[in-house]
Amino acid sequence: QINVTFANVFIPFPGATAEEVSDLVATPAEQILSEIQGVEHVYSSSRPGIAVLTIRFRVGEDRTAAIVRLYNKIYSNQDWLPANLGVGTPIIKPKGIDDVPIVTITLWSDQTQCNSCDLIKTAHAIEVELKRVNGTRNVYTVGGPDRIVHVRLDAQRLGGYQLAIDDLRLSLIAANASAFSGSLVRDNVEIPVQAGTFMTSVDEIGGLVVGVFNGSPVYLRDVAEIIQGPSEPEHYVSFGTGPSAAAIGLDKPGVFPAVTIAIAKKAGTNAVKVAKDVVKRLGQLEGTFIPENVHYTVTRNYGATAEAKAQKLMGKLTFATAIVVVLVFFALGKREALIVGMAIVITLAMTLFASWAWGFTLNRVSLFALIFSIGILVDDAIVVVENIHRHMAMGGKTLAEAIPPAVDEVGGPTILATFTVIAALLPMAFVTGLMGPYMSPIPINASMGMIISLVVAFVVTPWLTLKVLGKQDFSHAHEGDGDEKMMKLFRRYVGPFLRGEEGDPLRKKLLYGILIAIVLSLLLAVFKVVVLKMLPFDN
Repeated sequence: QINVTFANVFIPFPGATAEEVSDLVATPAEQILSEIQGVEHVYSSSRPGIAVLTIRFRVGEDRTAAIVRLYNKIYSNQDWLPANLGVGTPIIKPKGIDDVPIVTITLWSDQTQCNSCDLIKTAHAIEVELKRVNGTRNVYTVGGPDRIVHVRLDAQRLGGYQLAIDDLRLSLIAANASAFSGSLVRDNVEIPVQAGTFMTSVDEIGGLVVGVFNGSPVYLRDVAEIIQGPSEPEHYVSFGTGPSAAAIGLDKPGVFPAVTIAIAKKAGTNAVKVAKDVVKRLGQLEGTFIPENVHYTVTRNYGATAEAKAQKLMGKLTFATAIVVVLVFFALGKREALIVGMAIVITLAMTLFASWAWGFTLNRVSLFALIFSIGILVDDAIVVVENIHRHMAMGGKTLAEAIPPAVDEVGGPTILATFTVIAALLPMAFVTGLMGPYMSPIPINASMGMIISLVVAFVVTPWLTLKVLGKQDFSHAHEGDGDEKMMKLFRRYVGPFLRGEEGDPLRKKLLYGILIAIVLSLLLAVFKVVVLKMLPFDN
């Protein structure tokens, strides 16, 4: 879980121009907010009547502590707001990585009688049900206008009835209100009294008395046109199908009105499980909250994407482990391969436990770290098993007698090699910025795995070797034909490079060949033959 915390602060200043907002509110606010510990950048935007400030904290700052510091700074320094000029109370809207929706569902209809207003009404009903799904945090709808009542004033009629806009505003506020006004006791029964009601229809709004002229009441419909209809849209959402739509069952060509429901998850919850629960609940709403003439399509499912990538990496991890075991099987034997396989499983299990204890989650980066280091993790166990095998092949000792000197013989070089690899990997853990916490599981998991593999190689592997190879016959395990063939190949292909001055031309050709290969590999990125991408589209 990478902490990327920022917040938007809205400071209303009714009636002020953008320049006045900038000079009197935005600039002083920037200076105050930039003093907060952990703030990396402060941006401001000044508009007529409001200042919008964005405060971005450094990557890794604790979200709760950062927001508390922000609230404390704003509310303990309200004296910087200009007094008696009508500046409103600042509104703080914290944002973070968990505000990004993991699932989006698009509601659409191919029926002409079903418009965006009907879709938005259906979407709001579905929102309530999806908020009940465990793990969801923020559910909202994008697109589609809400139905509102438009009151279009007639300036000439207002003037004729000697009414001001403020008179109408106050009348509407007073009429559209309801409050508890005490209680009435009758026959030993206390009856609560509710004063006032909310306006529910266009006719009721039109019949509102907004003033008196020449002894007669003036109704709102006398000075304004009242219409119920869609609000001014802030977003336009349409749903269209392409050539590949038929493959997933969408055989309705065209572009249709639509709205999109976005669902974000709570921090620390499993995105895969939350996404599955949301889609499952949506299926249960068909026929009840979702009418027959409304269709839905899951247009984003980061949970399914993450699960597919994780399953793919798990398959690669299993494949890499199997390849190592098979190679040991052909090189040393089936019992030795069994020992190495058991050592790998123990090392991976202990590494995953250590990763969990460190606070990492199981995701694509941590799985990649295990795959990346699988070849290094098995080295220690293979070296120990192979050296024990060699000592037994030389004869003259029992297995219990051969194990201590065999392990001791390779102990020093193995420890040195392990810590050399750790020294090469660990600096990546100190990278700053967004890439720091994103990439840190790789060096930390790999380094922990190396240390654990070293412990397993020196503690568990000798014991496994004693148990598994205890009854194996080593009388035929001598260094014979196989090693001789290997030496012949070595002398044939490597020997010419080792012949003093005679080998200089070959060594130079090899060096030039390596340099050319390096340059060609770099050109692959320059000419975009290999596409570089630092971060995945979704994690």
